[in-house]
Amino acid sequence: MIEVQSLKKSFNDVVALAGIDFTARDGEVTGLIGPNGAGKTTALRIIYTVMKANSGSVLVDGFDTARQRLAVQRRIGVLPDGRGLYPRLTAREHIRYYGRLHGLAAADLEQRINTLCDILTMHEFIDRRAKGFSKGQTRKVTLARALVHEPHNLLLDEPTNGLDIASSRAVHGLIRSIRDQGRCVLFCSHIMSEVAAICDRIVVIAQGHIVASGTVPELMTQTGRENLEDVFLSLTGSTEWA
Repeated sequence: MIEVQSLKKSFNDVVALAGIDFTARDGEVTGLIGPNGAGKTTALRIIYTVMKANSGSVLVDGFDTARQRLAVQRRIGVLPDGRGLYPRLTAREHIRYYGRLHGLAAADLEQRINTLCDILTMHEFIDRRAKGFSKGQTRKVTLARALVHEPHNLLLDEPTNGLDIASSRAVHGLIRSIRDQGRCVLFCSHIMSEVAAICDRIVVIAQGHIVASGTVPELMTQTGRENLEDVFLSLTGSTEWA
């Protein structure tokens, strides 16, 4: 479970987060959506310990991200907004490296890599060097890196961007499977149909504030709108997606 409490972050005179509160629960997919510059990426970076807040706190399974970073890092898998690969390593070597960082035993790690290779259909390029990979191939490798140690909490920023329909459906199925195991997924996407299909609860952020949260039906009732795109525009007053 991820608990965000009174989180504030500013960059000089620019307020990125103005004291936000939300909870991503175990056994649920929580969607975090908002327009460009709303504060989503800043919030995610604080949650996965690469940025410090000015005030407030984030707890991951009860561990504080500021004071107990290693304990938090063991409990999270992250697909961030920046997803570079080392061009001279193969896809398999990338995933293996992350698995070793998390202390996976050799036999278990190789079995896990093979399983992810099947799920994400990476057989064609699993032993190729990453230089020249397509956007979709890169996305699959970075997603596999985030999943290799089977973290209890998963943070996904645009996980299907660049994937074809079949691969996107496979990722959706994988996310649902993780949720059904009682694990926690925090999911960001600009594709509202995907958010509506995947997420159990949605948190809407705009200008550093949480402006609404709830299930899709609850947000529709609250705004009087009939689809999630119109809900988004009603709550944020935005014509841009993030």
